[in-house]
Amino acid sequence: MFNSLNSDGLPLYDSDIISAKLYAEAEKEGKQREFSELWRQLNDQISELDSMGIADINSILMQHMYYTRTVNKEIISDTGAINVTTPGLRRYFTEINKEPVCHPIEMCTDMLNLVKVWKKVSEYPLMKVLLKFNENTKLFLASYFYRFDENEVTEEAVCTILESMLRLFALLELVDFGYSSKYFKTFLFGEEVRLADKSIPAEEIKRSFDEHINTNWTKDTIRAAIQDYDSNILVYLNEYLFAKEKGMSFTLGSKYDIEHIMPYSGSNLQEIRRDAGIDSEEIFASIVNKLGNKILLEERINRSIGNEWFRTKVSTKLENKTGYIDSAYPIACELVSTYQNESKPYWTKEDISTATGKASDRIAKFIFDD
Repeated sequence: MFNSLNSDGLPLYDSDIISAKLYAEAEKEGKQREFSELWRQLNDQISELDSMGIADINSILMQHMYYTRTVNKEIISDTGAINVTTPGLRRYFTEINKEPVCHPIEMCTDMLNLVKVWKKVSEYPLMKVLLKFNENTKLFLASYFYRFDENEVTEEAVCTILESMLRLFALLELVDFGYSSKYFKTFLFGEEVRLADKSIPAEEIKRSFDEHINTNWTKDTIRAAIQDYDSNILVYLNEYLFAKEKGMSFTLGSKYDIEHIMPYSGSNLQEIRRDAGIDSEEIFASIVNKLGNKILLEERINRSIGNEWFRTKVSTKLENKTGYIDSAYPIACELVSTYQNESKPYWTKEDISTATGKASDRIAKFIFDD
């Protein structure tokens, strides 16, 4: 089948080429049936990850390449410098380092275990939040996950590293430097050697993240950046940290929206602005997308309430409609608890400013591990 596809000139993925090489090596060892069964299991498990948007076969192979290069110290130059240049997946396994492919059962078994660890870890609330950030986190986390058998990994065992990664990638949301800078990519390539080394405890790796963060950024500067933040990714982090702060449960469901407490559109907008003490469209535009005006909300609830008044959102059910009162998300629950019994609750520009300030303190404290 492989030869037929190849001779017809159809484009083949890296995984097609590598799996064919692995099968050929397994055939030489008389283990083609064992390999075929392992490869089938691997693809079945990856299909579930792929459906959740976490990984496909090529990304798992890429993670295995990163891990292999790290363990072999291939990312460290002769002078001891970190080399962040990464070869292509196909070229690496078929030209640069053919050794893993020469052991098809071992390579496939290792990747199968990694996929099972991913499936387990991806259910942890902290991991769900981290997955909202930069995709590159997965490449370095995978090297850490290779430490564990699927039956050994627990939320407690990976929490320290997940939080360290989350703190660093929260900074990436806030600063002018891109992922490819020395502050992120180069640092992470250096840390990957330690992440993959089972003899190095998680707390020691965390201290390295602490030092890196505190050396290159200041809490006041980052807090100010959070105050000005108007995108959405940090909404997930704020919700998670709020739940942790209040001792509330947090689960990121399958269908949810980012809700503007004060609507940014709708037929009642002029009246809502006036109730909020906002005099101009310029002032409204400057605050409506602040972190303090955004929460997580179940999709069904968000679509139900639309652009209703704040008092409707927190205190009533309209016939077949529902509001914050039926939400399981922590900040929505807190808003209901605070405003539900007020006769005419309003959500004003001062409320947004206060909520944004609290979110900024909360996230800055988390990033700098205060």
